[in-house]
Amino acid sequence: MSEIPQIKPKRFNVRAVATAIFYFLIIATIALIWFVAWSAVDIWISTDDLTGSDWQDTESLSFEPECNVFGIELRGELSTYISPENYDQDGYPIVDQTASEDVVYYIEQAELDESVKAIVLEVDSYGGYPVAAEEIADALKSASKPTVAFIRGGGASAAYWAASGADVIFASKNSDVGSIGVTASYLDYSRQNQDLGIQYIAISSGKFKDAGDSDKPLTAEERQLIQRDVDILHENFVQAVAQNRGLEVEVVRSLADGSTVLGQAALEQGLIDQLGGLPAVKAYLAEKIGEAVEICW
Repeated sequence: MSEIPQIKPKRFNVRAVATAIFYFLIIATIALIWFVAWSAVDIWISTDDLTGSDWQDTESLSFEPECNVFGIELRGELSTYISPENYDQDGYPIVDQTASEDVVYYIEQAELDESVKAIVLEVDSYGGYPVAAEEIADALKSASKPTVAFIRGGGASAAYWAASGADVIFASKNSDVGSIGVTASYLDYSRQNQDLGIQYIAISSGKFKDAGDSDKPLTAEERQLIQRDVDILHENFVQAVAQNRGLEVEVVRSLADGSTVLGQAALEQGLIDQLGGLPAVKAYLAEKIGEAVEICW
């Protein structure tokens, strides 16, 4: 009987395996060094493109412009504060509104900043609440640094009251200015509610507690009460503008019919000081503070 051939296993070569591992480690090390070196070069090139120089320390990179005039915006409806529900989830307002507490805060911060030489209030608003206007006007008058109000599209009613506290007011010849007056007008829905079968049930602790409610007719006594307060606020407005603008009270009272006037007429009536936009404001302030003007908003 012939012998069955057998396949004999090859002898395991330890030296060959060790040599292969050695060369693999050398190649991997060279590849790692090459990758790190090129990554560093790429970062250096990117940084050089960003800074425009061979290399700059990160501490020397500033993203805040150097400025010597602080700009504050008064836009939309003027109120004393903005309700938290009027901000989105990122903290940005969802209403066209400015709070006097914010404007006053920025004026106070500008006063404390030694690098700030003047304050500009940009106004584009057709009014709001009298207390808010008074707060801003008083803050501007209290500032020790030069203050300028710059009226763009409109500086009317409470917004004009606020602007009147500035040292100087600029406006375009096409700006709406003034509207020295007070309103408490509203819509009366009582007849519509009656037609719809809706009945107003009055439950209040005082005779005039629900005066001015749009769902019920206004009585003669209630109208007289509301008109009393409107007249008081109107006189306060007139007195404030006269004092802030250095005008005779009777002159302001003659202008206080609630209407706005365009910039040229406002200049002739003493409601503003100069015609012009932001370039004119900068030119004025450059002469006032004795250096080129850079405004931070």
